[in-house]
Amino acid sequence: MLGLSAVALAGITACTCALVLGLVAVVDPGRRHLSAHRRRPSASRVGHGAAVLTGGIGRVLAGRDVSGQLAVLDRAGVRTPFPTIVLSGLLGAAAAGLVGWLLDGWVLGLLLAVAVPVLIRVVLGVRAGRRRAAFTNQLEDVLQLMASSLRAGHSFLQALTTVARDAPEPSREEFTRVLNESRVGRDVGQALDETAVRMDSADLVWVAEAIAINREVGGNLATILDRVTDTIRERNQVRRQVAVLSSEGKISAYVLMALPFGIVGFLAVSSPEYIGRLTQSTLGLVLVGLSVVMLGLGALWLRKLTRIAF
Repeated sequence: MLGLSAVALAGITACTCALVLGLVAVVDPGRRHLSAHRRRPSASRVGHGAAVLTGGIGRVLAGRDVSGQLAVLDRAGVRTPFPTIVLSGLLGAAAAGLVGWLLDGWVLGLLLAVAVPVLIRVVLGVRAGRRRAAFTNQLEDVLQLMASSLRAGHSFLQALTTVARDAPEPSREEFTRVLNESRVGRDVGQALDETAVRMDSADLVWVAEAIAINREVGGNLATILDRVTDTIRERNQVRRQVAVLSSEGKISAYVLMALPFGIVGFLAVSSPEYIGRLTQSTLGLVLVGLSVVMLGLGALWLRKLTRIAF
């Protein structure tokens, strides 16, 4: 165990890196046109350094296929440039690895460094899931708003404009995107299909198909949207009932997943010599790796049991 000075050094390092991350996150490239006397020199230097680093990362990523990572950011509704997120992740991993190395050696440092990008991916996944769930819950009201606009004599594009103006987030952002793509010449049906894939919404797929059929054969689109809305409303009722019935199993899964980490944290505080043997021998490291693999398999199994598709 390190002395107080080493712990203090680790804390200062972590705080410094956190400050750098915060400055990188709040730097607004669009304000560079302001005159120098209106900006602080230190903030200007930090912004310039962050711009240089993100530019270098962008050039490195230019020759790589990052479409999957960009799709994750798109689903999560994150508008921060991907090089900036990569830079923040690298700085966070370096800070966490340094703190872990100062506290308990290279093993803990490596684990903490690896945990940072994993944590970022988990946070993005959770945000994307919440955004997708909010979109699904709002779709019923969005379709009613669209049908009301059509009954008032508006065209379909005018109805989309009404939705893009009055719908809550994230529906407003997604339908604004559809409207903007249609204004630059893209087919509305294709834009809706892409939105349905991005938001993983089977209900919006039905809406897009209904709109496409109506454009080919004609008919009262408002009435068609009302019928689709009734179907979506019934599906939402079933979805809520399934969520209530499976909530106990999900809570049990969360408790079982958090229990090993809680025990390790308690032992690390109460008896660090006892838990430290796992990182001081080859057998201990093997057991740690085996436990991580088994924990991952258990998480996948519990998720499969508590995730009901219908």
